[in-house]
Amino acid sequence: MAMNISWEKEIQEQLAKEIVFVDGETREKLSKDYYWYSPVLNRQLQNIKAADAVAIPRNEAEVAEVLAFGYRHNIPVTVRGAGTGNYGQAVPLQGGIVLDLSRMDEILEIGPGFARLQCGVRLGVIDKKAREVGQEIRIYPSTYVKATVGGFVSGGSGGIGSITHGNLWDGNVLEAVIYTMEESPQRLVIQGRDLFDYIHNYGTTGILTEVTIPLSPRTEWAQAIANFDTFEQSMRFGEALAREEAILKRLIAPMEWPIPSYFVPFAKVIKSGMAAVMLEFAEDSLPLVEALAQSYGGHIGHLIEAKNYRKTIGVSDFTWNHTTLWAMKTDPSMTYLQAGFKLDSYMEQIQKIKDKYGEEVYLHFEWVRSGGEISPNSLPVVRFESEERLYEIIRYCESIGVKIFDPHTWVLDHGGRGEVGSMERKKRENDPRGLLNPGKIICEM
Repeated sequence: MAMNISWEKEIQEQLAKEIVFVDGETREKLSKDYYWYSPVLNRQLQNIKAADAVAIPRNEAEVAEVLAFGYRHNIPVTVRGAGTGNYGQAVPLQGGIVLDLSRMDEILEIGPGFARLQCGVRLGVIDKKAREVGQEIRIYPSTYVKATVGGFVSGGSGGIGSITHGNLWDGNVLEAVIYTMEESPQRLVIQGRDLFDYIHNYGTTGILTEVTIPLSPRTEWAQAIANFDTFEQSMRFGEALAREEAILKRLIAPMEWPIPSYFVPFAKVIKSGMAAVMLEFAEDSLPLVEALAQSYGGHIGHLIEAKNYRKTIGVSDFTWNHTTLWAMKTDPSMTYLQAGFKLDSYMEQIQKIKDKYGEEVYLHFEWVRSGGEISPNSLPVVRFESEERLYEIIRYCESIGVKIFDPHTWVLDHGGRGEVGSMERKKRENDPRGLLNPGKIICEM
């Protein structure tokens, strides 16, 4: 992609010095994300050169100015939130400008059942503010403290709360403000199914500057660890709890032993050799949860009362992809997969994987809702030997009906996004020169 070699100087002259940074340390730091979760991506991306410049705008007018400048000079622009993504979403594959939106962090409005936010608002901050007025956010990733709402919408899918509220596509984004990359960038206000072109898009179809999310009434959440002698018991309990409409819950995460042994801060309360289910549920439902666990041969081994919610390390800090992080801290050879198991045959699928791969694959699930239906979703922890072996495991899982969303690729078409035809069309419309985060979506421009 041809570029004017002096554009870095020109952008500094055109925009305020508080916005544009060209020093090596800033460019290097903000050209990376958490792709090192994947040994495949780590090999492929660790030597990718940094962005040529970083822009950190303070408002939408400055975002539009950066986009117009990039369009005029044919310079790629790669958007960034907090950089907590795992797939190289924020890595500028072709250099150019990294557009860091973390300064745009104003809570614009909290109303009954919704919050209107600038994209850089951290999820932990908006949840705290919402809880102060009797509400709370509905779903969030395990990177809750650092992750921004714009980064979550643009790079995530589901998380804690998805067992009740589904994933991002299940009504968890109400409205978004999007900027196109054209000579005169347009400000678009997007609602309804049109939002699907901008959810989990890595900023390829437009730049999200403002988002409105739904809020739920504040709940007093208890967190707990339920222990079971066998992983099957933990999974059957998880399914029963997922189906139990009388119990309001946010998290049901069964863990095969030895995964619980990786959770060092919980070492004193983890039961050796037992499967564990990490739970978050309405505190007044504790007797029902205890009784249900006992009916599947388990018991509550550790409880964090609602009065201590967010005041101490919680069980949710060990779920979703934080489970992988704790495994990697214990054994750096560990990595992970993202998998969807079949509701009517998940134990048979689990048994086949264990029979074939044994201690090479440890299983960890999150029960979620997707499209209104409960689903056993998994983030298996895999002992990494080689890329060839990893993809052999993927092929085997797919051969027994386990759907794999490959976390070892930065290409949306090949990873967790699925059908991207509509996004490709929207990219051509909003980004006619293909300058928004190039390389992350296969799109013939």
